[in-house]
Amino acid sequence: MTDVGEEPETESTGGYLRRLLGEQAVHIAVILAFALYPVVYAVLVRTPLGAEFDVFLPRVHTMVAVLYIGLFAMSFDFISGYTGYLSFGHSLFYGTGAYLVVLTATGKVPMLGSDTPFMALLLVAGILAVAVAVLVGLVSFRLTGVYFAMITLGFAEVAHVFIRNWDHVSSNPRDGATIAGGDGFALGVPGVDTLQVEIGRIVGTNLGAVFGLGLGIEVDETWVSFYAIGAVVVVCYFLMQRIVHSPFGRVMIAIRENEERARAVGYDVYRFKLAAFAISGFFAAVAGGLFAGYSRSVAPSNTFDLFHTAEALLAAIIGGFGTLAGPLYGYLFTASVEGVLSTEHHGIARYLRRGLSDAMLSSGAGGVTVADAIGVLVDGRADLYLGIVFILFVLYVPHGILGTLRDRLGGTVAKRLSDRLRSTFGGRHR
Repeated sequence: MTDVGEEPETESTGGYLRRLLGEQAVHIAVILAFALYPVVYAVLVRTPLGAEFDVFLPRVHTMVAVLYIGLFAMSFDFISGYTGYLSFGHSLFYGTGAYLVVLTATGKVPMLGSDTPFMALLLVAGILAVAVAVLVGLVSFRLTGVYFAMITLGFAEVAHVFIRNWDHVSSNPRDGATIAGGDGFALGVPGVDTLQVEIGRIVGTNLGAVFGLGLGIEVDETWVSFYAIGAVVVVCYFLMQRIVHSPFGRVMIAIRENEERARAVGYDVYRFKLAAFAISGFFAAVAGGLFAGYSRSVAPSNTFDLFHTAEALLAAIIGGFGTLAGPLYGYLFTASVEGVLSTEHHGIARYLRRGLSDAMLSSGAGGVTVADAIGVLVDGRADLYLGIVFILFVLYVPHGILGTLRDRLGGTVAKRLSDRLRSTFGGRHR
């Protein structure tokens, strides 16, 4: 309160900036960590322990997948984690965005030209997914619980079969569609050439000869795609976060906690659920469009398949339901484990075979050698160990990585850290 005639105390610009930086300290730290990762990875794999780092750290192309699949998982969490309605058919929206981008680029969408800016394609893909989500939601939200989950799965399977047999997609629809040529998609501010970069270039273009870091490290096409896609994912995340923390988001949480009570106090829960489903579909389609723009090809098996919804579900459980950012960390965790246990040249099985001596590999007991043990217990067993990890998380970390951390801190990480910074540096600045 202020006395009569006294000017209310206002916050200085410097105080506002310090408060804003304090509130967003965690987000800034995470964004910086992702931004520096390609450089840090490139430096570490050139150290004497480079072979070990190459095994246990995800590669940059893996981190690109973490970004767009992480966005898809966050869109899944937006509806499933904040309203409590599990959308088992969420791949429907992911596939819609992916196919729209590729079919437009190949000239098979009459209303859009093949020269349509990529940012506009992402927006159109999102809007189309909103329309699809509304149509699906009008039917699905008349049911609850497992019935809702199954009917959304049914819609996704119908779309899967339709795309797999649609001759307009390609001469062999089961194999999907591919973009020919070496030009990538321009991602950035439309009309401003200096603020646009290309993602999804054909591997082999000599971008590394143009850009360097002065450390013997070349910046290739994967790096460019990583930063460009990362920028889109950051914007989408903050948009979803803003919605979650708005009055609309509070109604979503009220529906999750007690739908009958939310209805009793006067909210039209059906419309709120439908709107949340549509928003979720929008961002899922953007994620699918980013995938298509980067990979330059789509197929029913890598877009509309139930497997991708299962990936989002697994990421949400490991990262934390109802945390929004948690699924991104959850998928980063699973992708890292898959990379370590992969059968590719940088997997731990190949690393052990290269690093251990022939005598060690041939030693053993009971007729089972070390080489045999590696083949049986490690090589190609990523799915087995991920299944075990999933069971352990469900049993012992039911709130996921980020959810458990929030429980320990007594609030969101960003808020608790902000409070800690304010108390450390002398309270609120004005």
